[in-house]
Amino acid sequence: MSYKIMIVDDEQANLRTLLRLFRQDYQVIVAESGAEALALLQQHEVALMISDQRMPQMTGIELMRKTVEVRPQMVKILLTGYTDISALIESINSGLVYRYLTKPWNNDDLCLTVARALEHYEISKSNHLIAMENKRLRARLQAISEMAAEAFDIDRDAMTPKNGRLGLVEPDIYELPA
Repeated sequence: MSYKIMIVDDEQANLRTLLRLFRQDYQVIVAESGAEALALLQQHEVALMISDQRMPQMTGIELMRKTVEVRPQMVKILLTGYTDISALIESINSGLVYRYLTKPWNNDDLCLTVARALEHYEISKSNHLIAMENKRLRARLQAISEMAAEAFDIDRDAMTPKNGRLGLVEPDIYELPA
């Protein structure tokens, strides 16, 4: 399966490096800012986003918060050259970031992280589809239960007590000839 991944970085050199690293295995979309990334996410079904943390106008974490509404299943990886530990801890604890890597990154480690993140994406997507199907089935079961309850109420009104039980008839017992 060919996945679309988005790379967001305000540094052209990083965009070119990451594009070369991933373009053979994935459909790669690049954005130079958070605003551009948000606009592109409206147009593309992106499975994974790799974003720089330090960018003008919008940090990587701010971008990731805004993407949840547009692409809730998308997995997000944060690249950072600086250690803003409190922001990183907050983003990981809130579930915004799948993983963060420091710059300069190791290509093999980043490729492995992307592969694992896409496995996580598939599991998350499958769980979401199962949850949606369960919700649909529960609604259908509720509708069937309500219809059965209505039918029982109507039939109960039409029934007359027999043998002291509402609507139940004792079967006749026949003796078979010997």
